[in-house]
Amino acid sequence: MLWIKALHVISMVTWFAGILYLPRLFVHHAMVPESDTPTHERLKIMERKLYVMTCIGGVATVVFGLWLIGINPVLASMGWLQVKLLFVAALVGYHLYCGHLVRVFAADRNTRSHVWYRYFNEAPTIALVAIILLAVVKPF
Repeated sequence: MLWIKALHVISMVTWFAGILYLPRLFVHHAMVPESDTPTHERLKIMERKLYVMTCIGGVATVVFGLWLIGINPVLASMGWLQVKLLFVAALVGYHLYCGHLVRVFAADRNTRSHVWYRYFNEAPTIALVAIILLAVVKPF
């Protein structure tokens, strides 16, 4: 079980590395003048590749997390885990929306400002803090 837990944490770190950095790329991409085609194209490639890596980390995180619950089903009845899973579900939605934004930028259809993306970038940080606190402290 400890090996699965370790793989869950490693996957989570990989997922969060991407989910924290990808919106920063959106901030920079939204700031690039339309006339700077080479920079737009480079950012599109970076966003696409980072999103793929983030997907791998996200899927692995969910798989290993469910495996841990499957090994010890009593966990599913614990309040802290139920709340943690709500944050994870919200993060999965955020992740999928990032995939939508990758496609929006790839099609040169972004209409949002870099300021909007700066605020958008804060959501996974809040989720990260909540998830870690719930998993470590187990407040209820």
